[in-house]
Amino acid sequence: MLTFWGSAQRYCDNVSRRNFLQLGAFGAGLTLADVLRARAAQSPVGRAGTSQKAAIMIYLPGGPSHLDMYDLKPDAPAEFRGEFKPIKTNVSGVSICEHMPLQARMWDKLAVVRSLVSVDEHSDSLVSTGFSEQVNRVAAHPAFGSVVAKLRADGGNDVPPFVSLRGGGSPGTEPGYLGPAHRPFTPSGAGVENLRLAGGVTGDRLGDRKDLLGKFDTARREIDASGAMKGMDAYAGRAFDMIASGVVRKALDLRNEPQKSRDRYKGVEQFLTARRLVEAGVGCVTLSYGGWDTHTGNFKELKRQLPQLDRGVANLIQDLHDRGMQDDVVTVVWGEFGRTPKINSSDAGRDHWSPAMSALVAGGGLKMGQAVGSTSAKGEYPKERPYKVPHLLATLYRAMGIDPAYTFPNGAGRPMYILDDRNTVEELL
Repeated sequence: MLTFWGSAQRYCDNVSRRNFLQLGAFGAGLTLADVLRARAAQSPVGRAGTSQKAAIMIYLPGGPSHLDMYDLKPDAPAEFRGEFKPIKTNVSGVSICEHMPLQARMWDKLAVVRSLVSVDEHSDSLVSTGFSEQVNRVAAHPAFGSVVAKLRADGGNDVPPFVSLRGGGSPGTEPGYLGPAHRPFTPSGAGVENLRLAGGVTGDRLGDRKDLLGKFDTARREIDASGAMKGMDAYAGRAFDMIASGVVRKALDLRNEPQKSRDRYKGVEQFLTARRLVEAGVGCVTLSYGGWDTHTGNFKELKRQLPQLDRGVANLIQDLHDRGMQDDVVTVVWGEFGRTPKINSSDAGRDHWSPAMSALVAGGGLKMGQAVGSTSAKGEYPKERPYKVPHLLATLYRAMGIDPAYTFPNGAGRPMYILDDRNTVEELL
């Protein structure tokens, strides 16, 4: 196990959010075989659902401005409406920012919730777990992808159920009380190298090693009166199969993608990688894009970032439709909160604003081509259909075929709901 700390990212609170990369396994010093055994031993049954749908969760760290993306206010005073103009989408009555024309042309495949209420907290905890980071320090609720991983523990696929293109170490990628076996695979550096056959090892030699390991496990079972070793070689075998199959390694290698497609995703390759991973059978992929803590130079930063984000999102969603996967993959794009409706005059920026934010949603069999809810004339508070962040998470779970009322035991054996607040965004269902 190798652990590296990546370059630090600092938000306005001067707290470092480093890219914590767990390389070579799924975390906590576990081998791939250990992970598979742990998952199988804890595989739940019952009413959670067994859907094989997938999710792509795109996190915009820092808090993107709702008024300058999906909830423009052209009739508000200048100090609120800002520099950007709205443009019409291909759905009557819905307009979005002029710097996102690709999404505007395909709005029948997208939807936005404009009336979300969040918390003022620089963390991905709430949008990934449904609980604030403050609550998670006590109860350690699992990330969305970890729940998917837990429920697919016995899926038998040669792919990890949860992959983070963000690295790990933040609340939004942690498994909480579900345990380290349900951390995401982080395909960076040695994480990718461990998906390859070691130098000089052929398929036949890998098979010999698998057989030898099986014999060792058989001997260990014979001296294990408790029977705890029973079936252990099967899970070690699955670890070998995951490496030998090369499915994930091939999905991560963008050289396997046609050049024309790679050109479309130039600069936003993570979106292409996410698409390839869900095609390969990964249940949840999470990635982050950009930096959106725009206390200064809000419009300058958004002019630079929005076109790239627009291209990444539009290409991803169109590709899913072209492959007939639009109902099988649900995608969400959001940050931790919105930005202040009133521009701070000294720095041409917008500050934190948790009373209102927007989230983009696509696919998963949800109802597209709409804008759900609205905010007040200056974008300050929800006016119609106010929803909380956990309500959209509950909706995403439903789209995945997972009941958010399902419970898992925590470390003390107490049953814990996936979400405490399980109302849904009814307009999307």
